[in-house]
Amino acid sequence: MAVGARSGHDEPEKRPEQLGQSPAAMTDDGPGSAAGEPPADDGAGRDETADDHPGRRPQRSFWKELPLLIGIALLLALLIKTFLVQAFSIPSESMMDTLKRGDRVLVDKLTPWFGSEPERGEVVVFHDPGGWLEGEPTPDPNVLQKFLSFIGLMPSAEEKDLIKRVIAVGGDTVSCKEGGKVILNGKELDETSYIKPGSTPCGDKPFGPIKVPEGRIWVMGDNRQNSMDSRWHQELPGGGTVSNEDVVGRAIVVAWPVTRWSTLPVPDTFDQPGLSQALAVAPGAAGLAGAVPLVLWRRKKLAEA
Repeated sequence: MAVGARSGHDEPEKRPEQLGQSPAAMTDDGPGSAAGEPPADDGAGRDETADDHPGRRPQRSFWKELPLLIGIALLLALLIKTFLVQAFSIPSESMMDTLKRGDRVLVDKLTPWFGSEPERGEVVVFHDPGGWLEGEPTPDPNVLQKFLSFIGLMPSAEEKDLIKRVIAVGGDTVSCKEGGKVILNGKELDETSYIKPGSTPCGDKPFGPIKVPEGRIWVMGDNRQNSMDSRWHQELPGGGTVSNEDVVGRAIVVAWPVTRWSTLPVPDTFDQPGLSQALAVAPGAAGLAGAVPLVLWRRKKLAEA
C-alpha cells in the first residue's frame, strides 16, 4: 500500500473532543485563533469607521463646512476685484453706441500692476482727475449693495469713476478743427467704426493742437456730442489730460446684459503706419542736434593741431 493512502478499513477520524481541543478552537482560520473571535478581515467588503482609525478625525458634515467655503469664496472674490478684474456700470450715454447706459463691463486691473500703461484706442476706466464730475449726484446704496461692491460682485455706486476712449498718450500731439477729423501726430483718424452714428469728430468742441504731457492721456467719448471729456476740461490742472496713475484699468468686455456681450478691441485706425513716427523722430532729432556741435568742435581741434 502506498504511503499516505487510506483504506476503507481505517479507523474513523477522531473528533475534536478526542484530540483535547474544543470545537471553537477548530475554525477555518487554523490553530491559534482565539475562541469566539471573528475571522480575520483583510479590509475588503466592509466600510471603515472612525473606530478603525482612532487618530483620524471624523468627516465633518456639509453644513458645518459651508461657512468656511463661503468665507474662502468671498476672500477670492475680494482678491480678484483688487488685483485682477472688476465690474463697472455705465452711468451715462457718453460712450454710445459702443457702451450703453446700464451695461456692465469687466475691467482688467492686472496689467497695470506690471507697469503697463494706457495705449491709444483702448477704453479705460479712470478716477475723476478733479472737477470732472463736480455737481454730479452720487447714488446712496444700501448695506447689501455696499458689501457686494466691496468684494467686487457688483459695480461700485459710490466711487466717482469715468469711462472714455484713449485718443492720445504722453508725447502725442492731437487736434481737431470744426468740420474736420481728429489729427493725431499728423495722421487723420478714421473713427467711423466706433463713434456714434450721426456724431461729428469734434463739431461741438474743436480743440488743439495739444501736446500731451508724459505720463498722461487725452480721452474722448464715442458719443462726441454728449461727452464731457478732455475737450471740456482744458481749464483744469492737466489741461484736460488724465494722469496714468488715475487709470483703474482697461475695459475688456461687456459682460451684462447677455444680449450685449462683446469684447472691446482697439480700432484699426490706431494701428495705421506712421502714427508713432513723430515719437520716434524726436529722440533722433535731439541726438543729431547734440552731435553737430561736438563734430564741429572736434574738427576745430584737429585743424589747430
